Amino acid sequence: MTSITTRTVEYPADGLTMVGHLALPVGAGRRPAVLLGPEGPGLNDVQRQRADALAELGYVALAFDLHGGRWFTDPQEMLARVMPLLDDPDRMRGIGHAALEVLRAEPRTDPEQISGIGYGTGGAIVLELGRDGVDLRAIGTVNALTTGRPGEAARIRCPVWAGVGSEDPIMPAAQRDAFAAEMQAAGVDWRLVIYGGALHAFHHPSVDHTVVPGVGYHPRHAQRAWRDIVELLAECLPVAA
Repeated sequence: MTSITTRTVEYPADGLTMVGHLALPVGAGRRPAVLLGPEGPGLNDVQRQRADALAELGYVALAFDLHGGRWFTDPQEMLARVMPLLDDPDRMRGIGHAALEVLRAEPRTDPEQISGIGYGTGGAIVLELGRDGVDLRAIGTVNALTTGRPGEAARIRCPVWAGVGSEDPIMPAAQRDAFAAEMQAAGVDWRLVIYGGALHAFHHPSVDHTVVPGVGYHPRHAQRAWRDIVELLAECLPVAA
């Protein structure tokens, strides 16, 4: 039985050598592609498996790196790297553009048919690509209701879907409202799904080390959020039969 193929890709970004995970669907022709951004701790097998799942649906998928091949297990060490990054839209865009160039350069990628999906920090990066005017077919973020510099959301050229847990203390109601107001004022085609009872990073299986307070896995909502993302892609980035 023919299956997807995967490989590691190294590329420079943010002064580091990033180590991404590229998953290719069965076949030889060009296919729609998805840029996949990981949570704040970095790229691990959870995100690699998401890329693989997208390849099984027929997409070229690149799970990009945030930290030069590192995956942080110490929350404070992770926050020391991530918080300055989240405060610097140009750095986030640099990381996103570098990964996007790798994805576009893949011969199997249809460069006119790319969407961006991201979780947490990776979602913030994908949103910044939208605010930078990148031609994406859809943007989907989970736990990344970050707002941008004034007026720049008007450059988003595609539908935006966002998901968040109702009990997420890192993305509380005030942040949800600010994100919604930004999207609405910019005239974006946007949707926000609030998953009742879910904490921050509800989509990531539990880890065996200390995590930031307010973080917790919610298996049912994790599955629902994934289905919602797949439906977003089916609507905005369909794969030809």
